Parts: sequence; C-alpha cells; structure tokens
Amino acid sequence: MSRPIYLDYAATTPVDPRVAALMAECLSLEGDFGNPASNTHRYGFKAKERVDLARDQISEVLGVLDPREIIFTSGATESNNLALQGFFKNYLNTNQNLNSNYLITMPTEHKAVLDPAKYLSAQGVNVIYLKPESDGVLILEKLDQALKNIINNAADFHIRKNILISIMWVNNETGVLQDILKIAELVKSYGAYLHVDAAQAVGKLPINLSQVPIDLLSLSAHKFYGPKGVGALYIKRKPKINLNPIIYGGGHEMGFRSGTLPTHQIAGMGLALFLSDQNLAQESDRILKLKNKFWSGLKQNLNKIKINGIKNIENKNSSIPSILNICFEGVDSESLIMALQDDLAISAGSACTSATVESSHVLSAMGISDRDAHESLRFSFGRFVLDSDIDRAVLSITQHVKKLRAMSPL
Repeated sequence: MSRPIYLDYAATTPVDPRVAALMAECLSLEGDFGNPASNTHRYGFKAKERVDLARDQISEVLGVLDPREIIFTSGATESNNLALQGFFKNYLNTNQNLNSNYLITMPTEHKAVLDPAKYLSAQGVNVIYLKPESDGVLILEKLDQALKNIINNAADFHIRKNILISIMWVNNETGVLQDILKIAELVKSYGAYLHVDAAQAVGKLPINLSQVPIDLLSLSAHKFYGPKGVGALYIKRKPKINLNPIIYGGGHEMGFRSGTLPTHQIAGMGLALFLSDQNLAQESDRILKLKNKFWSGLKQNLNKIKINGIKNIENKNSSIPSILNICFEGVDSESLIMALQDDLAISAGSACTSATVESSHVLSAMGISDRDAHESLRFSFGRFVLDSDIDRAVLSITQHVKKLRAMSPL
C-alpha cells in the first residue's frame, strides 16, 4: 500500500533533508553538540557560533536590523504567551489602575492567543474581540473605533493606557491574509503596541520588519520545513517594550527566556528559513498552481462545494497559496477524513483542536453555520507535493464524497 498523500502542511511540514543533515552535525561528540552558554571550552564556543549564525539568518530574512531582537523559544505557542503575558505582567504587577490595560484581538485567532487572552481577562485585563467579515478579513474601521473608544474613555482618560493588539498575519484554517501593514500603521498612530502571530506567514511571505512597525512577532520552525520544538519571538528594542519573562532560571536570551538553548534545533531553524527565502517566489507560484489545479478538479467533478474565506484564490494579496478550506455540502467532515485516510492526510482545521468535536471557532466567528463548519475540511499544500499527487487527491475525494452523499439520508 502506498503512503497517503500529505496535504496537511499547515499543521506541520516535514523537515527538509538539508536541514536534517545540518541538525545531525550538532548532536554527536564529533559535532557541535555543546551548550551555547558554556563559555570555558571549544564545544561551547562552537555551539554558540551555530546559534549566532541562525540568529543572523533569521534576522536577515525578516529584515531585523539588530539580531538581539530575535529571542528563541520552543515555538509560536510559547512566543505568543511570552508576548501577551509578558506585556501585561509588567503592568499587572504594579499599582496601576487595572482598567488601563487593554488587549484587542480577534475570535479567529489561534488558541495560542485566545487561551492567554482568556487567562489575562481573568487577571483584570480588558479584552476586546473584533469580529471579522464573512471572508475572515478585519475591517480597519472596527480597529480604529475600538482604539478611539479606549483612548477617549471619559472615565479614565487621564490614566495612561497600556494597549496591545494581537492579530494573526495568516489564518491557519482559511489562509486569509490580514493587511498587517495598514493595521500596524493605525496601531502606531494611537501609540499602542502590535503583536503578530506569523506562524503561517514566515517562510511563505516576504516580510521586512524594518519597514513594518510591528513590536512583537511570533514564528515557529516546523511551519517552514524546520524541526518541531523551536521557534522565536521578535521583540523590538527601539522603542523599548516592557516585557516580563514567563520562564525563569538563568536569564538566557537577553533575560527574556531562560533554558538551555537546543543548538541542533536552532541551527536547523536558521537554515530552514534561509532555504525558504532563497526560493520564496518560485515556490509560492508553484504551490498556487497546485491549489488552482486541485480546486478546478474538484469543481469539475463535484457540485455543492464552496470555499470558506477569500473566494478568489488567485489573489495572493488576500490569501496564502498553501491553504484552502472547502465545505462539502451534505458530507460530514470527520466521515470524509476517515474515508480518505488511506489516500490523504488532511484535517478539519487546526491540529491543536483536532481532538474536539466542536465546530471550528474560526469558521463560526466568520458567521458560517455549524452545519457548514462540520462539513468543511482544510487542505494545505507544500514543498513536496507533486502534480500527480493532486490528480490522485481529486480522484479520491470525488469518489468518496459521491459515495458518502449517496449513503446520506439527506
């Protein structure tokens, strides 16, 4: 039996073989396995060189002028928690009026933002959720009005407001892009701070942080063909952001994140992002062609299917080429996943919530009915998907959708 075709790249990507080879060099006695914090011998020096190179590679790709602004973490989930909790922890530990702390985000964010937001709300932070339009896009006027309301609140207008906005660059379930440049410019006009969860954007979009006024940005290596268990948080140094650590024990990473640095994972992350950037435009174009072929094939063979999110998948300014969320009317998504499991590896949505039976919180926030949400699947494409894989996937989906519809009493 042949292996299932992997179409779940938004959940995780396979490690690029070149990255795996580099990581292996940092694991054994013959390689650079040392602790980067050990500054008394050659093993530690060599390991630190690997870490420094990776920090430089990531900084160069992201347009970060000072490599010290890249703080290594265990992944985007920890980075998001450090950004949100670290920001407000600084103020909640002071005697400032609790009503002066505001977090603005969206109900379509990843759970790694929504769960910390829920926690912070219980600590006294005012959390505001801005609903997107039916396509998942945030209208700028909504954010503008929310910021206006905070700044002009007559009850505490004289109190300094600590405002953080957290908006995902690319939605992990629909692939919808937010206009981060315009959002960042608006946020700065109010003197507030912006955090961006860029887990699905880094390595797939051109990003230049020297030109976009973002204060905090989260990324994760396993989304761009690097290893799992390592990520980073960009923390802008000028103007300085008051960010408290959430992990203590040695003051590593400029005091923001304690813990021994995993040399092999960090080296792999740096190379993975460097390789992704080297072929960014070509790979993006190739993956978009695969997605177009996939959607065209399904439309030709099946009726009553629709895209959740941006309908014009050709527009790379509105949605990312690698993600497509489709509703198959009359077909339960879990039943279709089970029927396809020998042929395709896919998911109904975020891997972090795939164990739940509730409908997607992202689709629900976009106004999509529970029924349609339960009939929707996410397909995500990547570097190792072949043209022939798309043909096989379309054929398999067509057969199983028709079979499940024929079996349905509806």
